Amino acid sequence: MCVKEVLVENQVGLHARPATFFIQKANEYKASIWVEKEERRVNAKSLLGVLSLGIVGGTTIKIMADGADEEEAVTSLVDLVKSGFAS
Repeated sequence: MCVKEVLVENQVGLHARPATFFIQKANEYKASIWVEKEERRVNAKSLLGVLSLGIVGGTTIKIMADGADEEEAVTSLVDLVKSGFAS
C-alpha cells in the first residue's frame, strides 16, 4: 500500500469540476484508490464519495492506493492536487 498526504491549495477545494478531474485520473489506474480526510475514507473513483468529504482549500488529505500501479497512481493524483487541478 502506498500513502501520501497532500495539501489542497486551490480555493474551492475538491468540488464538482476539480473532483471530476481527480476521479478521471484515478480511473486511469487498476489499483484500488482511496481519499481520506479526518479519518473518513472514501473510494477515489466515486464522485459522490469524494464530494461527500467536503474537501475545501487548506485541507490536508491522504491519498492511498493498493494494487499493481499503486505508486504511480498516488504520485499522479498528488501532482494533480498540487497543480490546482489543471487538466
